[in-house]
Amino acid sequence: MKDKTMLMFTLLAAFMATSTLVCGTEEPEPEVVQDSGDLSYKSPYADPAKFYFADHFDDKDQFADRWIKSQAKKDDTAEEIAKYDGEWDVELPKRTLLANDFGLVLKSKAKHAAIASRLSKPFVFSDRTLVVQYEVNLQDGQECGGSYIKLLSSGKETTDLKQFRDISPYTIMFGPDKCGNDVKLHFIFRHVNPINGTITEKHCRKAKDRLDDAFKDKQPHLYQLVLRPDNTYLIRFDHKIINEGSLFTEFTPPVNPPKEIDDPEDAKPTNWDEREKIPDPDAKKPDDWNENEPPQIPDPSASKPEGWLDDVEEMIPDPNAEKPADWDVEMDGEWEAPLIANPVCEKAVGCGLWKAPMISNPSYKGKWRAPLIDNPNYQGKWAPRKIPNPDFFEDTNPFKMTTIAAIGIELWSMSSDILFDNLIITDDEDAARDWAAQTFDLKRKLIDREAKTLWDRAMKYMGYKPGYWAAYFVYCSIPVIAYVWFLLRRRNEPNEPEEELESTPPTAARTKKTDEFVPDDDQDQQESSRTKSNLNSPSGEQEGGAQAETVDGGDDEEEGDEEDEENEPEDEEPDTVIEGKEADELLQDEPKEPEGGVKKRKPRRE
Repeated sequence: MKDKTMLMFTLLAAFMATSTLVCGTEEPEPEVVQDSGDLSYKSPYADPAKFYFADHFDDKDQFADRWIKSQAKKDDTAEEIAKYDGEWDVELPKRTLLANDFGLVLKSKAKHAAIASRLSKPFVFSDRTLVVQYEVNLQDGQECGGSYIKLLSSGKETTDLKQFRDISPYTIMFGPDKCGNDVKLHFIFRHVNPINGTITEKHCRKAKDRLDDAFKDKQPHLYQLVLRPDNTYLIRFDHKIINEGSLFTEFTPPVNPPKEIDDPEDAKPTNWDEREKIPDPDAKKPDDWNENEPPQIPDPSASKPEGWLDDVEEMIPDPNAEKPADWDVEMDGEWEAPLIANPVCEKAVGCGLWKAPMISNPSYKGKWRAPLIDNPNYQGKWAPRKIPNPDFFEDTNPFKMTTIAAIGIELWSMSSDILFDNLIITDDEDAARDWAAQTFDLKRKLIDREAKTLWDRAMKYMGYKPGYWAAYFVYCSIPVIAYVWFLLRRRNEPNEPEEELESTPPTAARTKKTDEFVPDDDQDQQESSRTKSNLNSPSGEQEGGAQAETVDGGDDEEEGDEEDEENEPEDEEPDTVIEGKEADELLQDEPKEPEGGVKKRKPRRE
């Protein structure tokens, strides 16, 4: 019983743990980590001389005056989804690390959402470094959607930010994006052709390191883009450099087109020979080369086994088959019984026409072909001639992009509660680093302090999907628990009879000490009882001497028993005597039975 209780308790605990991990999908109440010591938070101050834009979103009134929600509609899109009606709000994170640290949150999903704000002063690409930095916290994770920002170009198209939408001109787009297994960190800039004024998007090459954890761990992450006047760029993720290079070489298509291009009017001459090898014209097929030889021939050394039945078919019509009643000869044709294996062939070596097995033909050579030699007329691979590129230009300073006038966030995401925070644009890398030290770095210290626990390390190892691993653990634990339970039962089984012996005396021992009735369970017991004890029965009188011998043997046994009783401790004798008296009274009141019954005992010796 104890083993079953232990097993049930173990299984119940495992089930409760699995239910909590697998089924517990509701988010807990926001828990504020108390600030202590050097981790106290205060909204940072943005020096207007250093920052072109800075917003920590801690002031809701300032947010309402500063940010403008788009009221535009997308072109060439169904009316029910064309409108930018995504919901934006300023609120605390679900997991609040710093008190009074608010952020801009995209509340809705599967909706177009756009919001923009004008810079305190335009950023002109001249001789100053551009630094763009902001935080993103995908509080519900993300499977498909982006969390990038757009630095809107100065011009009449961006004068009214209420009309901000996907086709609004931007200078730089920067930030993370994911859909399925395609994970990106966008850095796209729009380059203006200095000759004809056309605009082309230049896409930065992907970083070598994938950022999968940022879309799973539901923690804040810091993204930083540094663009320098020497036409180099630098991308940091959580202060770590993950991508860097030149604007000339690391973008597709390249900033500057090639100087020469293929002549579209050039065509390959008809007599142009591109063959490197040709068949040897002087080679001849050998006289003994027979192209008609088959690749395989019957084995000439094989012979038909004895007992082979040539005239017996391997398959015969089933004699027990009957034509279906609904068979229509005109529709279905003449009915034929299905074929079955001939039972005669089962006992024979084989049936039917015997054929020798096939072997490879030693004379087979295949089709003859002349060997290849170098082509003396080979002219190489043909390529069209090059001509000067009429659209060629050389931009020696692609850093000088279109002036930035505003910042916007235009998204379509299948995840909600995307939090943006501490969005800044500056020309001073030290100022951006100080801003991060007052905001993001405090959060990371608290997160790292909590991540020292074993559970958080295990969560990271499991890819932040503990439910699947918990179910797998419980599934694998079931046979182990069952085996342990089996071993516990085997260990405790031999002790159970010993406990019964200590608590309840055996029936035979009680009979000898108390003269109680012996139940007649089977014939052997009845015979034994009749032989040893029933001396007053008629059968006992007729059997005379045999019965007497048996009684004598029984007396000897009683004497041996009495000697054993005398050797027992004295404190047990009164109980034994009392049991004997009670047994004698029962014998006097109990009627005698013709067979079996009560065994008469000699009086006990004093």
